[in-house]
Amino acid sequence: MTGQTIKIDDLPIGRFHIKIAGLTFGAHFTDGYILGLIGIAFTLINPQMQLSPFWQGLIGASALLGLFLGSLFFGWISDRLGRQKIFLISFVLITLASVMQFFVETATQLFLCRVLIGIGLGGDFSVGHAMLAEFSPRKHRGVLLGSFSVIWTFGYVAATFVGTALLPLGDDAWRWMLASSAIPAAMILIARIGTPESPRWLMHQGRAEEARAIVRKHLGANVVLDDEIARPSHSGFAALFSREYRKRTAFNCLFFICIVMPYFAIYTFLPAILQKMGLAEGFGTEMMLNALLIVGALLGIWCTIKFSRRGFLINSFLILAAALFLLVLMPSSMAWAMVALFGLFTLVLSAVSNLVGVYPAESFPTEVRASGIGLATAASRLGSAISTFLLPVSVAGIGLNPTMAILAGILLFGALVSMAWAPETKSLSLAEACRGEENPAPAGKVAAA
Repeated sequence: MTGQTIKIDDLPIGRFHIKIAGLTFGAHFTDGYILGLIGIAFTLINPQMQLSPFWQGLIGASALLGLFLGSLFFGWISDRLGRQKIFLISFVLITLASVMQFFVETATQLFLCRVLIGIGLGGDFSVGHAMLAEFSPRKHRGVLLGSFSVIWTFGYVAATFVGTALLPLGDDAWRWMLASSAIPAAMILIARIGTPESPRWLMHQGRAEEARAIVRKHLGANVVLDDEIARPSHSGFAALFSREYRKRTAFNCLFFICIVMPYFAIYTFLPAILQKMGLAEGFGTEMMLNALLIVGALLGIWCTIKFSRRGFLINSFLILAAALFLLVLMPSSMAWAMVALFGLFTLVLSAVSNLVGVYPAESFPTEVRASGIGLATAASRLGSAISTFLLPVSVAGIGLNPTMAILAGILLFGALVSMAWAPETKSLSLAEACRGEENPAPAGKVAAA
């Protein structure tokens, strides 16, 4: 290929792509690990601190509230100051706040530490998704971005094993559980030192020579960007609500919210929910569902490759809503059927969660990509924080089945939003996807690639 140029979007996947993916995946492993541990830690924190349902919900939602704040602020800052700085700062904050959890004495202190962790994670979500999307070739972009969900799930399930292993340490085992997230966070922070700036961001700042130098150094001397001409920068949240982008902004926020509200509400309090449903057979049912989270996440990668983005999303929402409604209606005497439905729900929810890493990154142009991802992530985390906070309160007030029915209604709403607004961004270059050059598949059909 000597003397010939190749666009960054048309490259085969290489070592540098794998490196950037690994560095961004680390944030999702840590996020899943942090959120997975709190459910086990609650079994020790509740009797020790005598937490009310209000404080259980508030602490359970604390990291999600931080994610809301961090996604908004750091996404906005990243579109102005660059991706690389936030890529490091976010994990400095996560590492320090993780260690601080070991020393808390009150529910308020624990809440504040976990909010700080969430702020760091929220910033990293906005920047990490933007960074990986801006380096990834079109052929592999969906798999790389969708794999975030797989890594998150591995972190979540790993937390179950670590938390269970640490339980014999006694009443203060929860301190070791929560502080252990500092280990992967510190490892990721060290590995990220020296990460280059996004060349697409540099181009849109008019720093073309710096952008080309990074591309030549890390991707090859004959590689060029597919949008070499810098366009005027229209960054900030106001641009996301302009006529050009407001439909995509609304879609990305709403579909994201409708996936994560039931996900976090149910799986943060999974042991308690299984107990109330009469499905807590020792550790067996919970471990089966955790295993299905991993299988579902891997299945989601295959679905991202095989099916259209739009069809995969709509059909998944419909299956999830139906499964949860049936679970609510199922008599407790049919325990085997309830376990099967819960398993199907878990499998599909984990699989479709891959799209939360794909759609926002493909929907917005470089000058507002981190802000768009940040806003969608912030909206989702606000929604999941509300559902996580309200779940124990709702169960105590109106009961488990009505609460689950409400979550099923949210999933049905997600299907309707997706039918109306979901674009088809598969197989397009990043520039084409962001310009809306798509051909949506029919609403009720999963189109093949």
